[in-house]
Amino acid sequence: MYRFFVASSLTVALAGCAGAPPTVPPSPAPVISTAASAFGGTDRSWIEINLAMNEELLPLLDLVQSNSALHEVSMQVRAFTETELAELRQLHTEAGLPAENPHKGMPMPGMVMPSHVSAAAALHGKEFDAKLREHLRAHLEQGRMLAESERTAGLEPRTVALATRISQARQAALSEL
Repeated sequence: MYRFFVASSLTVALAGCAGAPPTVPPSPAPVISTAASAFGGTDRSWIEINLAMNEELLPLLDLVQSNSALHEVSMQVRAFTETELAELRQLHTEAGLPAENPHKGMPMPGMVMPSHVSAAAALHGKEFDAKLREHLRAHLEQGRMLAESERTAGLEPRTVALATRISQARQAALSEL
C-alpha cells in the first residue's frame, strides 16, 4: 500500500511540475489584398465579360467608313468603349483577375465574334450598315442588361458606378440606332 501511495503521489507531483503543454503560436491569418477582397463574384465576372465584349467590338468599329449612315453613332460607341476599357483594365488588375480572360471569344449574345467582323468586311453600303446595326444593337442591349445586373448585385463601389455609366451610355446609343 505504501508503494501505491508513493507512486500515486509522485505521479501527481510530476504532473503538476510539468505545467501546461507548450502552446503553439497561432498561424497568421492569410494575407488578402484589401482592394481585391472588395470585389465580389458578380463584380469579377462582370469586369471580365465587359472587357471581352468591348475588346471584340473594336475590330467591327474599325470597318465603319465615314459615309456610313451609322458613322456618328459608331464613333460615339467607340469613344465610350475605349474609355470604359481603360477603367475595366484598371479594375481587372485591382481585382487580381488572371491575365487570360475566360470570356474572350465566347459566343454569347452581344459578343462580336471574328467571324462577324469577316462577314461585315465583305459588305458595303446599306448591307454593311444593316449588319453593323444588328451587331451594335445586340452588343448595346446585352451590355445594358449586364450593367443592370452589376448595379443590382455588385459590391465594389467603383465597379457599380461604372456599370451605371455603361447602362446610361448604352441606352443613349440605342436610342440613336
